[in-house]
Amino acid sequence: MSPRYSLVVPLFNEAGNIAALVASASAVLGARGAPYEILLVNDGSTDATAAEIAEAVAHWPSGREVRLPVHSGQAAALLAGLAEARGDIILTMDGDGQNDPLDLPLLLEPVESGRLDLACGRRTDRRDPLWRRAASRLANVVRRAVLADRVTDAGCQLRAMRREVVSALRQMDLLQAFLPALAVSAGFRVGEFPVRHHPRLRGRSHYGPSELMWRPAVAMLRLRWELWRSPRK
Repeated sequence: MSPRYSLVVPLFNEAGNIAALVASASAVLGARGAPYEILLVNDGSTDATAAEIAEAVAHWPSGREVRLPVHSGQAAALLAGLAEARGDIILTMDGDGQNDPLDLPLLLEPVESGRLDLACGRRTDRRDPLWRRAASRLANVVRRAVLADRVTDAGCQLRAMRREVVSALRQMDLLQAFLPALAVSAGFRVGEFPVRHHPRLRGRSHYGPSELMWRPAVAMLRLRWELWRSPRK
């Protein structure tokens, strides 16, 4: 039986975070009474992530591993998971334990009711260092002004979307941050909702200043140029 929901979780060196995430997500999606799958995308991890994914898949039959042979980055891992997803509605979240699966129903409701094609989370009371919150705030203001993507927190990876939205996506640097902009440019209806945010308890962030400032700036300008050359009809 094809799943109703597909949850895609990119993972790179997230040992210690996987079992709790899958347990919580399984409880939330299982309570909806429809078939679901959880795709755990191993982005060439070098720690115990692969072993923990194998344990999770063995314990929760809804789990599936998608393995990238080498570390390719979150954008590539996300796209690989989306390509494997079989559900009518696709959900995404980070694998670091900071997103809360309990917020998934909040994002599913406007998509399942037909009001939106893509529902995005907006992190409230962010539990990140001050410098990171400040850099993210500035980047979000600039990106929203340039791309008009209708979201204020493009860094939040907690999302729900109709599978048709995937057709608007393509491989690009930091795809995870520009997914709403691509959806808007393709004519999909996009909305944003406040969600919880937890401190990272295990592992470390894979994003430093360059990933939060210079890379997004370059990728944003490139995308703006591409959208300008190929305007939505």
